[in-house]
Amino acid sequence: MIAPTMVADPGDPEAKLAARNFARPPPQATDLAGVVASQSVRRHQKHVLPGFGLSLGYTLVYLSIIVLIPLSAAFIKTAQLTWPEFTAVVTAPRVMASYRLTFGASFCAAAINTVFGLLVAWVLVRYRFPGRSLVDALVDLPFALPTAVAGIALAGLFSTNGWFGSLLAPLGIKVAYTPLGVLVALTFIGLPFVVRTVQPVLEELPRELEEVAATLGASRWESFRRVVFPIVLPALLTGFALAFARAIGEYGSVIFIAGNMPMVSEITPLLIITKLEQYDFVGATAIAVVMLVISFTLLLAINALQAWTRRRQGALT
Repeated sequence: MIAPTMVADPGDPEAKLAARNFARPPPQATDLAGVVASQSVRRHQKHVLPGFGLSLGYTLVYLSIIVLIPLSAAFIKTAQLTWPEFTAVVTAPRVMASYRLTFGASFCAAAINTVFGLLVAWVLVRYRFPGRSLVDALVDLPFALPTAVAGIALAGLFSTNGWFGSLLAPLGIKVAYTPLGVLVALTFIGLPFVVRTVQPVLEELPRELEEVAATLGASRWESFRRVVFPIVLPALLTGFALAFARAIGEYGSVIFIAGNMPMVSEITPLLIITKLEQYDFVGATAIAVVMLVISFTLLLAINALQAWTRRRQGALT
């Protein structure tokens, strides 16, 4: 005996719900289909640069030939010294005097450029005046000007019979052929690094932030100190680090105005050249390794500051 078949009423709400659930695919099947489709798209997606493997291999080979192999040669040459010999070379009194002048003058020059570079960037961004484009172009002059030309020009200006030196001589201030001349040269070549690092941040800074601070009763100095300066600070620190790192390795613009007197106005790059001229290649590479390690440490610090700047700007936006 066959049981009677139950026919659902088309108007029954429960029957309509059951029909929709039957026609809808299982959620697992839908998710699986989406994963397969996305994997297929990624598999057929092309790289921005064609021949990525070949380009990467060429890049690594090029960097190895141009950067890694020459730098590793300095370490290999220095390895001929024992540790006591290496320590004696890099801590000799003349070498230590060159360290103090090089790093001390570089730090002071970077600090000066930090203050005045911020001021120059502020004027270029916030004000419109005749000759603004010319002033903006002059900021990049130390980049384009050969360092030897800059050194000769500075030595001529600040010598006792130069335009600036003749005015400072009656005051008892001697710039050329003194450590003060080294500071002037390093300040000259480091200014663009601070200006060009801070300027884009000031250009992207919304004016509304200062307007809101003004409506809350803040003065212009308080608005700058509490609103603008915290935003500009990471870029300012990056510019300081770049100017400091650039000044440490400067040679051409310094030797013409420094006087190059041992224990007084002799910078470390000049001492390395002097040891090479005396055929003391191992001593020259030992001092170069010290400078290389310090420069690499500064490079890591600059990259960390730039990463912090990007995260900070992303959080603010």
